[in-house]
Amino acid sequence: MPSVGFVVPVLPGKEQADLDWMSEMNGPRREDYESSWKQLGVTRHAVWHQETPDGTVAVVYMEADDIGRAMEGVASSDDPFHQWFRERVQDVHGIDLQSGPRPQAQHVHGHSS
Repeated sequence: MPSVGFVVPVLPGKEQADLDWMSEMNGPRREDYESSWKQLGVTRHAVWHQETPDGTVAVVYMEADDIGRAMEGVASSDDPFHQWFRERVQDVHGIDLQSGPRPQAQHVHGHSS
């Protein structure tokens, strides 16, 4: 299964908003979250906070049948959940998924058993 990991900044003062957003996706919006990602071929999506000397970052990991298609789908879908998701990304991370560059990652080293 193709996978990608990347880091995005959490805007100063938005750490709790990011945690609240993640809780909402694990709670009242869980069904929408799971079904909308599944439509895009995403089989796993996980996010962790990491404190750095330059502030908090969100470490994102995603597995999907087609990473590029999944990322494009999140950015362009008319699905109400994806629209809400893009608004949250803009608010918490300052990234406009519809017009800005999408996170890119390059695999440089790994081990599989």
